Amino acid sequence: MSKVNDFLTEAGVFFLATTDGKQPKVRPLGAHLEEEGKIIFGVGDFKAVYKQLTVNPLVEIVACKPDGHWLRYTGKAVFETDEKYAKEMIEASGLQKIYNEETGHKLMCFHLEDATAVDMAVMGEGENLL
Repeated sequence: MSKVNDFLTEAGVFFLATTDGKQPKVRPLGAHLEEEGKIIFGVGDFKAVYKQLTVNPLVEIVACKPDGHWLRYTGKAVFETDEKYAKEMIEASGLQKIYNEETGHKLMCFHLEDATAVDMAVMGEGENLL
């Protein structure tokens, strides 16, 4: 899992793909944590992406590095019940202005299960990272 986390960190921004009915939806993300053998991601409970994940938890995350390698991380989003992940991510990412008691917004954290992760070179074979 550390290889996936390192890839995402080096890429900086990565893209989460979900579906809204039959329509694919892709959006950039950047915040993630590696905790207890899992990579934790977060989305706002007030955003369409959260609803999309609750209806269809199958997702794909793609990240690209300047060296031409790209990551395809695919799996099923499983939401965390322990709020410690949200607290840690909010503090680490500077998201306190969005997620607080005043706004009422919650950061909903998830990890991927039944996942695959492949580091792809522009030309060449992919390397399984899990």
